[in-house]
Amino acid sequence: MSLWESFWMILGWFFWAFVFVAYLMALFSIITDVFRDRELGGWGKAVWLLFLVFLPFLTALVYLIARGKGMSERAHEAAGRQRDATESYIKSVAAASPSDEIAKAAQLRDAGTITPAEFDAIKARALA
Repeated sequence: MSLWESFWMILGWFFWAFVFVAYLMALFSIITDVFRDRELGGWGKAVWLLFLVFLPFLTALVYLIARGKGMSERAHEAAGRQRDATESYIKSVAAASPSDEIAKAAQLRDAGTITPAEFDAIKARALA
């Protein structure tokens, strides 16, 4: 086997490996979308998954053609919900003003959870 034959064999191997990985990514995206779709009933989900098992390439192609736009919209909505949840969490954690921190520390001190020295340290840190 010459150098060029082995080069083309390696290049062909990389091509088919790329095709296989791309197919797996599409397949997992389709499965995720099937379960994400709230309008699709249980039987519809079961049928899509059944066809994905027995006729995977053809079913993936049909799914992407028939439901590709909705798939994109559902992914966009899910990303928006995730972004909103993240922003809400960050605001809830980071929005504490120094007076809020001091008030919470005072409640903990009054309840006996922290010592007066710890309260003074929290107060100094909040005012810094």
